[in-house]
Amino acid sequence: MQEIDLSLRKKAIVVHSGGMDSSICLAHAIREFGLDQVLSLTFSYQQRHSIEIQQARLISDRWGVDHAELDISCLSQITANSLTRHDRPISKRPGEVPNSLVLGRNGLMARLAAIHGHSLGVRVIYMGVIEVESANSGYRDCSRFYMDLMQKILRIDLADPEFEIRTPLIFMTKQETLELAGQLGVLEFLLEETITCYEGLPKEGCQKCPACLLRNEGIIQYLKKNPELHFSYRAALTA
Repeated sequence: MQEIDLSLRKKAIVVHSGGMDSSICLAHAIREFGLDQVLSLTFSYQQRHSIEIQQARLISDRWGVDHAELDISCLSQITANSLTRHDRPISKRPGEVPNSLVLGRNGLMARLAAIHGHSLGVRVIYMGVIEVESANSGYRDCSRFYMDLMQKILRIDLADPEFEIRTPLIFMTKQETLELAGQLGVLEFLLEETITCYEGLPKEGCQKCPACLLRNEGIIQYLKKNPELHFSYRAALTA
């Protein structure tokens, strides 16, 4: 794991998984603050789709934004789920949250990003959470209510009443997030280069896990309004 550089000075940190939503947030932050004022921060927690870390590096490099990685692999020791226990098949029983829920993950990442950001002069962090994840997958840490509570606690921790957790996608549908990516001029690139699939499969992914189902349904809905959009796996989704 690379050494964290505490000498940088930044205005914003983006918690960047290498997936579609967090990468849209990265593009959004770059537009807001400028390339040299944004840090892409990726967490390694022995996730089964760890290839997403590679994609976060690639996207950051292509866009020319500073990138850092933080090891929180202890998550795999203290909580059991199908993302950190690779021998467990991903599943979801009716009426229950999927076993891919990593308990407290977004809150932990927000706290660590804020602590690191404080050392860099950062007063804004971006999280690519979206409430459709909470509604469809039962992910309890994907709501603005949750992030508002985290923001209150972090303002106390940091002694900074102006500290912000920004969640620009929070109330959007997946289709709307793609529309924003189009407005930012990064949609085609992100469709090809982001990894969303929990099995770590690129492009259309496994088409079975919760992440793939939400992403691909959003792409299909987007194509109904934008049939001119072309990308390498379009046929796999529209067949």
